[in-house]
Amino acid sequence: MQNHYTKKLFVVVLLLCGLLQLAVAQGELRGRVVDLSSQKPIQGATIYLPDLRVGTSTNANGEFVIRRVPTAKVLVQASFIGYRNVIERVSVSSEIVLFPMEPAVTEINEVVVTGSSRAVEMKRMPTPISVVDRNTLSQVGSTNIIDAIGSQPGVSQITTGAGISKPIIRGLGYNRVLVISDGVRQEGQQWGDEHGVEVDEHGVDRVEILKGPASLAYGSDAMAGVISLISAPLPANSSVQGSVATEYQTNNGLAGVSANVAGNGGSFVWSVRASGKMAHSYKNRYDGYVFNSGFKESSVSSLLGLKRNWGFSNLTLSYYRIIPGIVEGERDDATGKFLKAVNLNGVAEEVIASDGDAKSYSPFIPRQEVSHYKAVLSSFVRAGNGSIKSNIGIQQNLRKEFANVLAPSEPELYFKLNTLSYDVQYQLPDWASVAWSVGTNGMGQGSRNLGDEVLVPEYNLFDFGVFSIVRKSFGKLDLTGGVRFDTRHINSRSLFVNDEGEPVSASNPDAKVRFSSFSSSFSGVSGSLGFTYQLSKYAYLKANLSRGYRAPNIAELGSNGVHEGTIRYEIGDAGLKPETSLQSDLGIGVSTEHISGELNLFHNTIDRYIFLRKLSSVSGGDSLIDGVDAFRFVQGDATLFGGEARFDIHPHPFDWIHFENSFSFVIGRLRNQPSNARNLPFIPAPKLVTGIKVDAASYGSWFSNGYIRFDVESYFKQDRVYSAYSTETATPGYVLLNAGAGFDWLVAKRHFATISLGVNNIADRAYQSHLSRLKYAPENLQAKRTGIYNMGRNFIVKISFPIGSGD
Repeated sequence: MQNHYTKKLFVVVLLLCGLLQLAVAQGELRGRVVDLSSQKPIQGATIYLPDLRVGTSTNANGEFVIRRVPTAKVLVQASFIGYRNVIERVSVSSEIVLFPMEPAVTEINEVVVTGSSRAVEMKRMPTPISVVDRNTLSQVGSTNIIDAIGSQPGVSQITTGAGISKPIIRGLGYNRVLVISDGVRQEGQQWGDEHGVEVDEHGVDRVEILKGPASLAYGSDAMAGVISLISAPLPANSSVQGSVATEYQTNNGLAGVSANVAGNGGSFVWSVRASGKMAHSYKNRYDGYVFNSGFKESSVSSLLGLKRNWGFSNLTLSYYRIIPGIVEGERDDATGKFLKAVNLNGVAEEVIASDGDAKSYSPFIPRQEVSHYKAVLSSFVRAGNGSIKSNIGIQQNLRKEFANVLAPSEPELYFKLNTLSYDVQYQLPDWASVAWSVGTNGMGQGSRNLGDEVLVPEYNLFDFGVFSIVRKSFGKLDLTGGVRFDTRHINSRSLFVNDEGEPVSASNPDAKVRFSSFSSSFSGVSGSLGFTYQLSKYAYLKANLSRGYRAPNIAELGSNGVHEGTIRYEIGDAGLKPETSLQSDLGIGVSTEHISGELNLFHNTIDRYIFLRKLSSVSGGDSLIDGVDAFRFVQGDATLFGGEARFDIHPHPFDWIHFENSFSFVIGRLRNQPSNARNLPFIPAPKLVTGIKVDAASYGSWFSNGYIRFDVESYFKQDRVYSAYSTETATPGYVLLNAGAGFDWLVAKRHFATISLGVNNIADRAYQSHLSRLKYAPENLQAKRTGIYNMGRNFIVKISFPIGSGD
């Protein structure tokens, strides 16, 4: 039934594309970008049409043209380094549109598409949202895309070594944070600690982070917010563009390369990318090399699209594979060195791992192998003065874990997850400054266990939601509101096993119940109402009140087991109820010639909050199952509050110097609980990031866009922990020093390469992140320290070579 419904929807979208090709007139958007005061043309300014996902740049006369644009109003963003963005909704006609740009040292306003029915200025969004652009991503040293944004205000990450990171927004993660990749929800096993995000870091051009309940536009799993990963815009006119990017990191020997090329042949657009990355074990001052923390990663993607006067339709195919080692942290009692499992004449033994083992680029047992296949059809079709947006995705996630050194090629755990998702919106024609859209999205999902060991039961899931979002402008005042209804149904299969844990039929006399079948249905209503007010040209105020909703995931409902990397036995509860939240947000922002900043505060109450609690034995100690601590999913009423502040000072006449600062904190409490169970578990520590950045627009004829930066990341002590049942321990504060420099290398006044150099953790500080799962690894008896520490000093080199040709 689910597949039948989605196939019908797919066919309808294709038919609309073909029919409306004849119904909508063809146009060209022509414009000229000039300096506001001198009226001189600006060469190289970037022109971007977010709704159509195309971009171009201005020529020596400051002029640009984008062909095959529907003859209707489109939102255009013009940007150039050193100038304030120009964001206007213009009519496509034969007239040349003038874009005068005002000098500005910093820019905090951009066009965003996340959480809104259509592209809108960031300062006109009532919910807090931040943007991480390509320049910022290229200037940080990271091992994956979530690691690259982990220092952003309000954003944290749960890590397992260097290869696996999961996003946390304002203290909430897992299935409360939705990751969107080019318009389609990324579906792996979000419920697991040791499951990362299966997206190629090099393929991400910008990241939009919506902080706060986004259930209105995206459904249940966006209660905490959305991280939208957006690829580079396709060339607007007949041209071929691309790049080859390389990087190397000294700490774990990370070596990576990515090559892409994209073209526009008029009516057809295309793009191809291939990337590879590998790293051996990372090291720090206390642990030395952390055995088996390396990984291998590879990916390939391609896009073929049709771009006509009615809009566009793109088909994207991608494949991603990662093989990370699993760090167990077992050590030799006498030396404190890490142990590795070996096969000695058919007997599994443990021996001390050598430095050669730590520097191997091939992960050892235990390890994971994750393959992610995805096909996405994205379309934007003009329907009269309105439009239809659709994203239909098919994904398959294969996750294997190998833990038996005697049979290294046989997976102990093997999840096979198939997902078919859909998102269709109709944007009504603008009328009297009202932007209104209605839509539906959801997914059908099926998971199977193909390995000998199991953690969650097999299940089928069907998710469906409908929504409506309205935005009305009254000059400087924008009002935004909407309502949504969701329903989710989960069918779980039973499983019977014998004394050896092998699956058997229910009629087997030795059969024991591992999973009991259950069928659960959840439904909920989400809503949001907010406003933004432009206090002046340089300042704005925003506020929002929203109700969120989240259905329990399969692990919370049905988990019953342990596997490599979790360091705990998890027990679900099929009787859990949906979470509902009520969140208020208040923000104010300012952007003048020499100072810019934003302050956002929030208060969030969550009823029936689901979390893991460690179990106690009858004697009062830890409850152990299969040799590890046992945890159970439970519920309680929670309150979270906090905020983020960031400001950039660049005083005249030294406006090429930036004093950049940000601070974020969140406090999570369980209501009506004793003192040792009052704090929500695994809430990130308060974070202060301050730094100095020096810009150099050009130097002679051989480099441009140069910069030097020095950052101080201060993480405060986190002693607001859920100490009941020894669930969580406090973490001391620490300070990390980072630095970087880079520039565009010019040859014959043409861009030849971009070079970025950096060093993280300059002082080689030994520290443990509060959200690192390796913090709870076994004790090093020789050093009297519990757990494993994060990465030490790391030097990073990145070099990118652009490729381009065209009219």
